[in-house]
Amino acid sequence: MTPRRRQILDTAADLFAARGFHGVSVGDIGAAVGISGPALYKHFAGKEDILGQCLLHASERLLEGARALTADGGETVPGDALSQLIAFHTDFALSQPSLIVVQEREWGALGEQARAQVRERQLAYIDVWTRALRPHRPELSAAQARAAVQAAFGLLNSTPHSARISRTAMRDLLIRMARAALVT
Repeated sequence: MTPRRRQILDTAADLFAARGFHGVSVGDIGAAVGISGPALYKHFAGKEDILGQCLLHASERLLEGARALTADGGETVPGDALSQLIAFHTDFALSQPSLIVVQEREWGALGEQARAQVRERQLAYIDVWTRALRPHRPELSAAQARAAVQAAFGLLNSTPHSARISRTAMRDLLIRMARAALVT
C-alpha cells in the first residue's frame, strides 16, 4: 500500500470514528489529507470504498499477524500462542481505536462485497485463535471455543470506550483479563 493510500485510510478511519460514516464527506477526507475531495477518486472509487478498504486492511493485518505469530498452517498452533495472540490483539486495539470504533459502528454501511471480504478474514482470524485456545480448554467444543474467543474480542475491543489509564497499565490489565477469561 502506498503511503498516500495509508494516510487516506488512517485519516478516514479517524473521521468516521469521530463523526460517523454518514457525517463525513469525500471533501472532508480530502481536506484532512490536503487534497481535494475529487482527487480521492484517483485512489478509491468513493467513500464506501474507503470504508471497505479501512476494514479490509485492518482484518488482513490482524489475520497476517496472527498467522505469523502462530506459524499457523491451519492444523496446529505451537507453544503458548494464545498469550502471543492476546498481546498482539491488545496492542492493535490500543493503537488503532478508530478502526475498532468504525468496525463496531459502521458495519451496516459496508457494501455487500466488502462485507463478505472482511467477514472472510475475520472468520479466519477467529479460527487461528480457536486453534490456539483448544489446547488450554480441551473440554470446550469448537463452537464453544469460538464463542469464548469472540467474547474475549469484546473485552479487548472495548478499549476505545474505556476510561483511560496509562497505555502500559491498560495493556497489562487487558492481557491479564483476557487470559483469565479464556483459560480459567
